[in-house]
Amino acid sequence: MPDRPSLGISRRKQPRQARSSDLVAAILEAATQVLAEVGAERFTTARVAERAGVSIGSLYQYFPNKAAVLFQLQSDEWRDTTALLSGILTDPETAPGERLRAAVHAFVRSECAEAAMRRALDEAAPAYRDAPEAAEPQLIGTQAFQMFLREALPAIPDAELRVAGEIIAMTLGEVGERISETVRTEAALEVSAGALADMLCAYLDRLRCVGQAAASS
Repeated sequence: MPDRPSLGISRRKQPRQARSSDLVAAILEAATQVLAEVGAERFTTARVAERAGVSIGSLYQYFPNKAAVLFQLQSDEWRDTTALLSGILTDPETAPGERLRAAVHAFVRSECAEAAMRRALDEAAPAYRDAPEAAEPQLIGTQAFQMFLREALPAIPDAELRVAGEIIAMTLGEVGERISETVRTEAALEVSAGALADMLCAYLDRLRCVGQAAASS
């Protein structure tokens, strides 16, 4: 059965009962398995419904097309990563530099653990990347760094903090992905994550010095 034409990637409705939540969870688990097995090109809602043991009509109650299913998988990955980083970056008991270093190591380790699924989702990205909904989860991830920088660097103007947050988020994402594709041992992971953390912490220190100099002038 061909997929329905793309009319957007937002869910048709949110599950309100435990049974509905279980159904959506089963669909997404099946989607993860299908994507890993057949790739983005052969991924269809019919395959997902069959794997989940539900009718295609039941799937379409919640997801209007395959792009919506794929986007939900990607959104869940972004949400989990953002929650991981935010939890580390907002720890008031830890110095900002130590927080950033811990966040880098946690992110790189997460990227390595989920490398296969991330590659599959990257292949699927053309199905949903141009939809307006796709910008919001990524924006939330960047905002986590901007909030961290606002606390760590109170003397830096907001415009500069926005740029710094974007630079850190982009660098972490791009380099973290490359590390996940090349490292094969725990020792190599630690060395690579440490080097990336050194670079970003040095950037943080430079911004702090700039802010202190501006405040004292």
